[in-house]
Amino acid sequence: MLKVSQVKKIGLFLGGVLFGTAGIKILSSKDAKKVYVHCTAAALRAKESVMKTVTIAQENAEDILAEAKQINEKRTAEEAATLIDENITE
Repeated sequence: MLKVSQVKKIGLFLGGVLFGTAGIKILSSKDAKKVYVHCTAAALRAKESVMKTVTIAQENAEDILAEAKQINEKRTAEEAATLIDENITE
């Protein structure tokens, strides 16, 4: 004779198998495939948008770096000119 706990376990197992089988059929249906396709398309569009934003940010960072280097080169040249002027006047 089966105990109540054993019957519950068997019932849960059979329910899980039934639910899993139904889930697989639902997930592999044509309607589900359409949903997967649309979700994938949306993800690809989002990726494109993110990549455009990253590219713009990267270009801006390169511009900032180039300008910063120019500022430092100009400053170094001005400091060198000042030192030369100070050495000449001394």
